[in-house]
Amino acid sequence: MRTDPAETGRQPGADTAGDAERRGEQLSLWRRWRAWLPFVVKPLRRGIVIFILLLIIEYLVVPELVGASKDLHLLGQVNAFWLAAGVILEAWSLFCYGLLTQTMLPPGAHNPGLSRLFRIDLAAAAVAHVIPAGTLGSAAVGYKLFTAEGIKGRDATVMMAAKGLGSTVVLNVLLWLSLVISIPLAGFHPIYVTVAITGAVIMLAIAALAFGFIRGAKRASRILHFVGDRIPGLSGDRLEQALLDAASSLAAIARDRRTLVMSLTWATLNWLLDAASLWCFVAAFGRFVNPVELFAAYGIANVVATLRVTLGVLGWRLVNFWLPIPAGAIAYVSLKLPRGAGPRAWRSAMSALVARPSRLTEDEPPENPGPG
Repeated sequence: MRTDPAETGRQPGADTAGDAERRGEQLSLWRRWRAWLPFVVKPLRRGIVIFILLLIIEYLVVPELVGASKDLHLLGQVNAFWLAAGVILEAWSLFCYGLLTQTMLPPGAHNPGLSRLFRIDLAAAAVAHVIPAGTLGSAAVGYKLFTAEGIKGRDATVMMAAKGLGSTVVLNVLLWLSLVISIPLAGFHPIYVTVAITGAVIMLAIAALAFGFIRGAKRASRILHFVGDRIPGLSGDRLEQALLDAASSLAAIARDRRTLVMSLTWATLNWLLDAASLWCFVAAFGRFVNPVELFAAYGIANVVATLRVTLGVLGWRLVNFWLPIPAGAIAYVSLKLPRGAGPRAWRSAMSALVARPSRLTEDEPPENPGPG
């Protein structure tokens, strides 16, 4: 039953007015709270972030620092002579790789000079160390820079392939020798079997690839000719001729005894000097290890990536991995700038390189580059 407001002593509309007044008060309070809200939320959010950071530092960072502090005293005992020797040996190792590049150019190929070839290798190494799938990016940059220097696409491809495969063969041979010598000195380790089998498989694969590429070039070229004629935009004649020219260049390199001797020499020195740099960085921290045993570990690390991390290895890796990056960037810019370019041009080129590094790998090398 509905109650008449007059019977209860209340005026009609009084409840409505009271409700409106209460709603107005609530709205006023909410507006005042909203005005103060930004001043409360921001400090609260910062406080939460700081609290989380403190937890991370307390439970993750501090224990690591406490463990690492036990080894920090070694930094005060580092031998500057061996550090300098390690840096110099690493630089010579990179230079020998540049000499290997020059040696592996096919007969009759354009040679832009050792200085430019060395800088191209540095630039390619820098790319390989800073991007995912670094080997592919390095090959793309190397191919682009080699062809920009006037080397034909076919010659650049043959040189890069022969250099990579030959360097791998040399490493495996050196590793086998070090394992044979180190067994009487340090004893036999099960990993030696794995490494020996892995190296044998790699060597057989490279030999089969080279033999098939040289001996079976005619048959493969006919297949490429058939395929190329049926793909829009490709030329069967061009693909066939590119393969035959590449096989001819590779065969010429294999027949040239002087080229083989020099390429094996520079590839060997490249690996040995790099390993010697590692030895110097380990020695800088007071540990003089057996060079043969160290090269066995070094070779295993490069074949199956199982090198134990130490302070000496970290120091060597700092030079081995990071040194080519700035040096390679400078080498890349020097190849693009004209001779006598001033500081302003250098600053502009370096800024553009840092701002848009993706331009380095925009042009991928063709799978079957033509005669140039």
